[in-house]
Amino acid sequence: MPRQVMQTDGVIADTVWALRMASKSTKAPLWKDMERRLINARSNRREVNVDKLSKFTKQGDVIIVPGKILGAGNLGHSIIVYAYSISKLAARKINEAGGQILELRDLIQRYPNGSGVKIIG
Repeated sequence: MPRQVMQTDGVIADTVWALRMASKSTKAPLWKDMERRLINARSNRREVNVDKLSKFTKQGDVIIVPGKILGAGNLGHSIIVYAYSISKLAARKINEAGGQILELRDLIQRYPNGSGVKIIG
């Protein structure tokens, strides 16, 4: 692993490793892009409110947030989402709207090519 990944915490290192393996096996540029975003400094990670997800998504969209989802606002439709971190309030609002929160490996397995997956943040 690159030196900068080894200096981060174990969760990020595992996430980056999973993204790297997905990128190599599927050749999908989405996974490489996500790897690069997570390697960056923690201060560069995005924080996205549920309200922003509501504005920039529609029913059934598949979303990746390379950072944290916060609970401000409401979500009026269901989405499928992966984020490095999700607040309890945001998770509750996503689930109440009929959405799904996936683990990274599940997301990669369902959408190996990254087709139809949007990055927000």
